[in-house]
Amino acid sequence: MAESASVRTNPSSPTADRELVFTRLLDAPRELVFDAFTRPEHVKQWWGPNGFTNTIHEMDVRPGGRWRHVMHGPDGRDYENDIVFVEVKRPERLAFKHIPGKEPVSHETTIDFADKGGRTEVTMRLVFTTASARAKVVTDYRVDEGGRQTLERLAAFLAEASPRQ
Repeated sequence: MAESASVRTNPSSPTADRELVFTRLLDAPRELVFDAFTRPEHVKQWWGPNGFTNTIHEMDVRPGGRWRHVMHGPDGRDYENDIVFVEVKRPERLAFKHIPGKEPVSHETTIDFADKGGRTEVTMRLVFTTASARAKVVTDYRVDEGGRQTLERLAAFLAEASPRQ
């Protein structure tokens, strides 16, 4: 069974005042979890907070590759996203930069996938340019709650997709 997502900061980190870290232990093998993050047909089913849907225009998962997608909010608002992958190390790590566009949000994200005996611990670390930028996305977009909900949606998706007996 998946455990609920937690959000934390590492007070000893030099970026602690401008980061958000989400961690969740998932009841699925690491390869499957990595695929859920890197295959458009999977991502569109679970990415984003509760009530959001996705249209993926491009997803080229390789260093320098782009991921362009629109997150459709339950209130009818569209959130355009432009992302450039920096690191792709299957099935251990993804790193990407969120490029500001219509949404003035810029951050770097690192996602680590740790094998825990057939389960997978996902750690998603978002680092913003400044502490005030972090505070703004928490206030304006509720990214802290959205990150938790996103990992909850991933857990639900994996529960249906995982070949557990």
